[in-house]
Amino acid sequence: MTNLKKLPNAIKFALFASAASLATGNAFAQEAASSDTEAKTLDRIEVTGSRLKRADIEGAVPVTVIDRAAIDASGRVSVADVLRESTFSSFGNFRPQSGSSAQGVSDIDLRGIGSDRTLVLIDGRRAPYAPSTGQNADLNTIPLAAVERIEILSDGASALYGSDAIGGVVNIILRKDYEGAEFRYGKGQTKVTGGDTEEGSVVFGTSSDRGSLLLGASFNKRGMVFTRDQIGGQSRGASFYGNNFYFEDGTLGGALPGYACDDPGFYQLGGNCVFDFNAVAANEASVTNKSLFARGQWQINDDWSIYTAASYSNSDSFGRYAPTPGALFVEENSPNDPVPGDGQGAYIYHRYAAAGNRDNFVDNTATDFTLGFQWQATDKLALDFGIRRSEAKFKETGRGYIVTPLAEAAAASGDYNLFDPFGNPDEVIKGFTATIGRDGKFDIQEVFANATLDLFEMGGGMSAIAFGAEYREEDYADIYDSLSEAGVVAGSAGNSAAGQREIYAAYAEWLFPIVSSFDVTVAARYDNYSDYGSDVSPKVSVRWQPLDSLTFRASAGEGFRAPPLPYLYGARSFSAEEVQDFRTCTNVGYTAAQCGNDANGDNIADGPEAQAVQYQIDSYSSGNTDLQSESSKQYSLGMAWDATDWLNITLDYYKIKIEDRIRLIAYQELVDFDNRGIALPAGTSVIRRPNGAVREINTAYANEGDLETSGLDFNLRTRFDLGGMGKLENWLQVAHVLDYTVTDGVVEKDRLGWVTSPDLRGSLRNTWSYGDFTVNWNINYIGDQENPRTTPADYGYIAAGAGTRVGSYATNDVAFTYNAPWNASVTLGATNIGDRYPELVGYDNRPWNFYLYDAYGRTVYFRYTQKF
Repeated sequence: MTNLKKLPNAIKFALFASAASLATGNAFAQEAASSDTEAKTLDRIEVTGSRLKRADIEGAVPVTVIDRAAIDASGRVSVADVLRESTFSSFGNFRPQSGSSAQGVSDIDLRGIGSDRTLVLIDGRRAPYAPSTGQNADLNTIPLAAVERIEILSDGASALYGSDAIGGVVNIILRKDYEGAEFRYGKGQTKVTGGDTEEGSVVFGTSSDRGSLLLGASFNKRGMVFTRDQIGGQSRGASFYGNNFYFEDGTLGGALPGYACDDPGFYQLGGNCVFDFNAVAANEASVTNKSLFARGQWQINDDWSIYTAASYSNSDSFGRYAPTPGALFVEENSPNDPVPGDGQGAYIYHRYAAAGNRDNFVDNTATDFTLGFQWQATDKLALDFGIRRSEAKFKETGRGYIVTPLAEAAAASGDYNLFDPFGNPDEVIKGFTATIGRDGKFDIQEVFANATLDLFEMGGGMSAIAFGAEYREEDYADIYDSLSEAGVVAGSAGNSAAGQREIYAAYAEWLFPIVSSFDVTVAARYDNYSDYGSDVSPKVSVRWQPLDSLTFRASAGEGFRAPPLPYLYGARSFSAEEVQDFRTCTNVGYTAAQCGNDANGDNIADGPEAQAVQYQIDSYSSGNTDLQSESSKQYSLGMAWDATDWLNITLDYYKIKIEDRIRLIAYQELVDFDNRGIALPAGTSVIRRPNGAVREINTAYANEGDLETSGLDFNLRTRFDLGGMGKLENWLQVAHVLDYTVTDGVVEKDRLGWVTSPDLRGSLRNTWSYGDFTVNWNINYIGDQENPRTTPADYGYIAAGAGTRVGSYATNDVAFTYNAPWNASVTLGATNIGDRYPELVGYDNRPWNFYLYDAYGRTVYFRYTQKF
């Protein structure tokens, strides 16, 4: 049989083996093969490495590849920035922000169903979780300079990878074979003050027919952006935590009598003395990422090879939040009693501005080491096995925080004068000011083994199976300082959590090439967790290729997500969350009309006006050791058409349903349930004052509710040879969410199209190359969003006004690259060259959706690359 006749079957096996090998640490099954002519041919046509996918090697599941050229053309300086532009990031991603307990972290959220349901791999191995979250990988610890390409598997994959692969898999493939040296340096300047970028890297590599070695170092950083410098930040913030008081019976008193309310940051708003947090706080924290990486492989003999990889990454971040807000109690006739002789004490809602801003310094480090062996045992059997250890460390220092009992004691004695905060002696203020700390880790130790075996010939070629086993230990801790643990630190949220678990897993994937144009793959995985139990995840996928240029594919499977360790073992922690509630609204001094009115007396606002009135409430959350895993069902159906030599089209439909969803019951949701008389979930409560105003909310994690979503992913790629005018390549991606329904308690919410949930994202990448010149023009599009609800009860807990609409949003990125004759390249470009900004529709205490849009404005950048 000739090689030409063997090729289709070899391709099918390569596709199958490639998917299986991702679970064992290799991006390509062919790397384990010998370097004969046929293996090299397979390497060239491997589907995950092809820039223009050919239908005759399309797999049964959709994989999108962002290669090195696309990464460079994007103008982004970090893995997080690259993935934030992906159309698969349906509703946006978390990124570094001041005032967050995960200040320095960036994540990836595929399909909008949560970053904790998106599995991130590095060279096919599970990336460690960020210790500050304990539930998702931190993309800031992955050096972009080390990345060869990013593969996005937009299909559920628990049958191969286990937990967290419900929304899909992002596999970040690092450079391996590189010959020579490369130096790179770049800088970017944003239109908005403070968000400037800088990047640099050095990479050395050498290779031979027996092995290869690569060494590298890199850094990238982005500066801090203050709220006052971004859109919407020029208007004054108005926090009730200024210098106001409640009487002990819950009646609103208003501004503290005798206080002029004219210290820096304070101003009078109606009868209240409020604080302008926008004047001093930073919106986006600064981040600096540094890394060292090395990898190598060596062919010991014809049958054995060894490979290893090691990396060290450090990400440090600085964030600034406004001075500490806090509520303190003063007894009747205390020197700070606002109304002496009235027969009761008072609660003072105070801003400790004289103690200075809250400054948070975060240091994240991640080390990763892998050692593996590949053995071609026979012509039919290949094995891959090894060990891996990854350690993620986290350290946070916070300055300018207040120890509430000490502050209350100073206020009770009169040592701290609430009527003249800036006139107090420094020693008094320092007497209740604290520096707080937090340390965390997420360590993984892993042993893995995988085998691929040719079994028997079928009508379409060789039936092959991949099977393997894994053992993994996870050790997590997030430890707060003792004062924070005791809950006496004002202006800080969170509490300690720690836990360990062992995971045993076994999996198999079996390819059945029924005929040359039709094959079926079945897969299953068994995972056993030491802290809650076991899960089984099956999957079946089919591929039908009726024409050389046309492929149809489909898959169905089940997935799961194990309860994250912080959700199981998190201690009770404090925060001051903002909620909306009619009774509270009227009791803090607003009129019934301003609060939305309550014509039928059910304590629920009838009108949308209440959406604009929010107030901070003492709020507590805690873990739940009774949590179980959540489960999912996924279906996909797609086609790939290689219409001509210059046109390729893919279209894929997906549907995901998640049951027993693990979630923290939202504070606003609990308030809404309480107002409607719905029983609150176990471990939660809403505590009100005698006048009906909310005093305290307690929430917890629970297996509660469902989520259903479906959508379409469309890709169109073209490649034109323009003869004497060079070459033109185009890549259009469109992600259209068809439905997105969340059931919380007894309330079903169709959130599709709501503010924060666009139903459409698109991108168009255009590259024109002519001799030594390359021009890139990229267009990024986010569809419009509108909240059609008319009452707060219908609207749920998304913080934006009823009837609010956010228009569609498109930005254009342009870059010009010159390949110099001295083996260098020079790039001058601009992202968002039109200087577009998102609309000012508030979300999550910010004047625009911080997760879905950036507001840097036009960013002009320069990059120089020299190869030796």
